[in-house]
Amino acid sequence: QERFVHLRSQGCSFARIASELNVSKPTLINWSRKFQFEIQNLRAIELEALQEQLVATREVRVVAPGKPSDREDTEWYFQRYVGHLPAAREIVLFNRSWYNRAGVEYVMKFCTRAERDEFLDSAPRFERMLVRSGISLLKYYLDISREEQARRLRARRRDPLKQWKISPVDEAAQRHWRDYSRARDSMLLRTHQQHAPWILVRADDKHQARLNVMRDILARIPFANAKRKLARPDPRVAREFSETLLGSGWVAP
Repeated sequence: QERFVHLRSQGCSFARIASELNVSKPTLINWSRKFQFEIQNLRAIELEALQEQLVATREVRVVAPGKPSDREDTEWYFQRYVGHLPAAREIVLFNRSWYNRAGVEYVMKFCTRAERDEFLDSAPRFERMLVRSGISLLKYYLDISREEQARRLRARRRDPLKQWKISPVDEAAQRHWRDYSRARDSMLLRTHQQHAPWILVRADDKHQARLNVMRDILARIPFANAKRKLARPDPRVAREFSETLLGSGWVAP
């Protein structure tokens, strides 16, 4: 606990955490042969902050695919993402990954139930191919409460500099809360795999969420001489998914 408070008081710094774990930046860069993060529900500005805290931007990039074109609508669903996958010594942060199909696309009726079910069947096999090819795949789901989501939306509406960020999908988020929760549960149950696990992060406190995502990343990286005990995220904030978490109150209902 003292260590955790110390890190928080010093600010959310990936470099600081890595240093305390005895992991150097060159070691991180050499390790990152192929690395991919999928982070659901993380705003673009938070991804940029995480990118800045990782390593030099030439090794890290954020991918945020927009609305698919008419041509992309006719492609194999995963095709538009394949070109963004990392090569050697690269790290890719996906903002709006292929899991959009299991969440917002399904809830907002941008895809059919059959298309969503096909995706949930195909995603574990697709991810298994990525892992077998040498890509390290980490999937983070940042979970917030309904009250915190409402508070953030109100704050955005009041701020003239942030009002433009509110999309029709954002406006409908509270109304479809239960639908999103059911979609989340189905996604986690059907796509959490040993080779590509989901890590759930309580994100009402943005600082704690960001800090524990970074700690979890370092805990899962196979560094030599790393101080593993210091890399463990706070289990009150970040945990690997298990079915028991859904009915325990640990995630938002």
